[in-house]
Amino acid sequence: MKIVDVCESFSTHGGGVRTYVLHKLAAAQRAGHDVTIVAPGAADRVEPVPGGRILWIAGPRSPVDRRYGWFADERAIHRVLAAVAPDLVEASSPWNAARFVARWDGSAPRVLVFHTDPVAVWAETFLCPRLRFDRVDRWCAPWWRRLAALSHSFSATITSGSWLARRIADHGLVRAEVVPFGIDKAAFSPTARDPALRDELLRACGRGPDATLLVAVGRLDPEKRIDTVLDGVARAGRSRPLGLVVVGRGSLARWVQWRARRMAGVHHRGWLGDRTALARLLASADAFVHGSGAETYGLAVAEAICSGLPVVAPDRGGAAALVRPSFAESYPTGDASGCAAAIERLLARDHASLVRAAAAASAGIVSIDEHFDRLFARYAELVRGRTQRTAA
Repeated sequence: MKIVDVCESFSTHGGGVRTYVLHKLAAAQRAGHDVTIVAPGAADRVEPVPGGRILWIAGPRSPVDRRYGWFADERAIHRVLAAVAPDLVEASSPWNAARFVARWDGSAPRVLVFHTDPVAVWAETFLCPRLRFDRVDRWCAPWWRRLAALSHSFSATITSGSWLARRIADHGLVRAEVVPFGIDKAAFSPTARDPALRDELLRACGRGPDATLLVAVGRLDPEKRIDTVLDGVARAGRSRPLGLVVVGRGSLARWVQWRARRMAGVHHRGWLGDRTALARLLASADAFVHGSGAETYGLAVAEAICSGLPVVAPDRGGAAALVRPSFAESYPTGDASGCAAAIERLLARDHASLVRAAAAASAGIVSIDEHFDRLFARYAELVRGRTQRTAA
C-alpha cells in the first residue's frame, strides 16, 4: 500500500507522536508498504527515510513551542495528495490536518488517527481540577460538534483503547475503532535493570543507595502536569528519602531545572533519544510517577509497566486505562496532595509483589509490531472495500 500520513503533530525533537511515526516507518519497510509523512516545517523539503519519506511543508511555528508547527496552506496538502496518489490517507491530528484531508476531493479512503484530545490537553489542563472535568467538557461542546462533523468524512477514527473510543463516540464522533497501540517490548523489560545505574541516578539526586528511586518521563509541557509530580514527591519525601529523576524536554524544561535546583532529591536528566538508554533507566528505578490525565495512550506508562515498574498515575486518560490496582496507585488528576498520598500508599506495599504484578500485566500490552500489523491489515480492508465499491 501507498499511505500518506498528514501529521501536524510531528516534530524531529521528541514526543510520543515522533516515536510512533518512526516505528510506523520501520514497520512499513518490513511489510513492503510505502509511507509519506507530511509534516509542518520551516521550509518545503523532502527527507528520505527508511520506509518512505518525510515531506516537510512550510508553515507557521507554534508560539507555545517552536519545535512544532501547523499547516496553513490547504492547497499545498491537496497538491501533495494528488501527486502521491495514495491508496489511503491518514490525518494524525484534529486540527488543520483533519480539515484539509476531509476536504480533499480524492477517492482514497481516509482515516483519522486520534493521537491528541485537545479538550483534555488544553481546556482541562488549564481549568481543572479547579473546575469539574465534566463541566469543562460540556463547555467544549462546540469543539466536539466540529470534530464530530469532521468524522463523517473519514472511513474510520482509530483510537488506542476502548475507553477512548467510548469517549469520542459519546461526543458524537462516528466510526470509532480500537487498534491498541503498542511499545517496543524487546527493549523495555525488567531484564534491562542495572543496579550500578540505579546507584548513579540516586547520587545525581543527592541520595544514598537506601533511598527510593522514582522516575518521571515525558514532554515537559503543561498537559503533562509535571508540577503535580514535583509537588507530590516533595510532600511524600518529608517522611522518607526519595530521589526523583525527570526525563524529558519541552516548554517547561527551564522551570523544571529551576525547581530541581531548589528541591532536594530531584535530578533533571534531560531528553534521552536513545531508547536503549531509556529502557535501562526505567528498569533501574523503583517506581514510576506520572502526572498527565490527557494521554490518549500513555506511551511512557506502558514502557514503565513493561519494565516491571510499579506506577503512580492520575485517574484520567490513557495512563488510567493502563494501570491496575495490583501494581499501581491512582490519585485525582492535578491533585498534588493526592499524588503524595498515592506515592506513600505504593511505597507501603510489598515491592517485590508489585514488580511481579507489573511484569504480569505487561502481557496485556501489545508490541509495536503487533499494533502495526493490525493497523495495516485494517487499512488493507478499507482499500479493498473502496476498490470493490468502485468496481461495482
